[in-house]
This record gives sequence, C-alpha cells and structure tokens, in this order.
Amino acid sequence: MTWMNWLSLCVICLAGAVSPGPSLAVVLRHTLGGGGAQGMMTGVCHAFGVALWALVTVAGLSVLILESEAAYRMITLAGAGYLAWLGIKALRSRSGGALQAGAGAPASLMRAGLDGFMISVLNPKLAVFFLALFSQFVVPGMSLAGQALMVATAAVIDGLWYCLVALFLSRTGVLSWLASHSRSIDRTTGVILLLLALRVVQLQVNS
Repeated sequence: MTWMNWLSLCVICLAGAVSPGPSLAVVLRHTLGGGGAQGMMTGVCHAFGVALWALVTVAGLSVLILESEAAYRMITLAGAGYLAWLGIKALRSRSGGALQAGAGAPASLMRAGLDGFMISVLNPKLAVFFLALFSQFVVPGMSLAGQALMVATAAVIDGLWYCLVALFLSRTGVLSWLASHSRSIDRTTGVILLLLALRVVQLQVNS
C-alpha cells in the first residue's frame, strides 16, 4: 500500500467515523449518563467490533482475488456503486438525528463496553461498507503487513474519534458543534465518497 492510498483510506475512515449515526448515539448516551470513562469504554469496544469486520473483510477479499479475478472486479465496481450511493445519501441528509441522544441512566464500564461492541459487530452496514471500501485498496499479492495496516487504520481511527468525543464532550462543546455542523459534515462525507467512487470506476475502465 502506497502512502497516498493509505492517506485516502484514513480520510474515508475518518469521514465514516465522524458522520453522525447510531454508534455516535450510543457513545453519547453513555457519556452523558455515566461520564467520560463510560463514553471512552464504549468507543474503545466499538473499535474492536470495527476491527473484527475489517479483518473478516480483508481476509475474504484476499482469498477472492486468488480464486477469481473477474468476481473481484465485479465486487470492486459494486463497491464503487455503493460508495456513490452513500455519498448521495449523505448529500441529501437534512438533519443529524443521532445527535439528539439524551442522557441515559448511568451504566457500568462493562455494560458501556458491551453496548459499544454490539452496536458495531451487529451492524450489517459495516460489513457492506468495509467490503465496498477495502475492495478499492486490496490488491493481488498484498502482504499480511499491508492487510494488518488496513485493519488497524480503520479500528484506531474509529476508536480515537469516539474517545475524543467522550473526553471533550462536556468541556469543549463537541456535541453542540457536531449538531450545528451535521449538514456540513454529511456534505463533506458525501463529496469524498463520490470522488472515491469515480476514481475507482476510472481505474477499472482504464485497466
């Protein structure tokens, strides 16, 4: 994986993490209800779920490349289409409903961590997202180190973002900032996803 490809992967993973959704709602609920420690535990365990999906996706794509180049090409184009659909959906978003989460009852660290892990590992959209995203970066003969870098990048960015939200939520007004800029965040995410989808299609046409 080149530095440019890795930076592109970082940008997409960050955009996906920042974009408001049910995972953010869970982190906010535990942060507002129990404090920063509960919120950070939720974020860390959410990242473990993300790592699991990323690992399964990378391993599966690597096997598919070896078995059928045509099937891999089809998945790559389908993935580009899905990323484009996500981009259009983000551009059309009108509100950050997930940011309206209220404070829940205080929960134990174990419960907060379990909620964070389950909201990610039981989310089939993550599987589709990583299949669409990673199919643009996994290449024939990719080393285990390269695959591990992709998995680690997705998990670390996800965990760091939610931990930062939990840590600074009550001190720096992160929640209010996210709420007031939710449309801008969605639009930026949408543009990034559409550009990546167009880049993939162009590469496939030229190959």
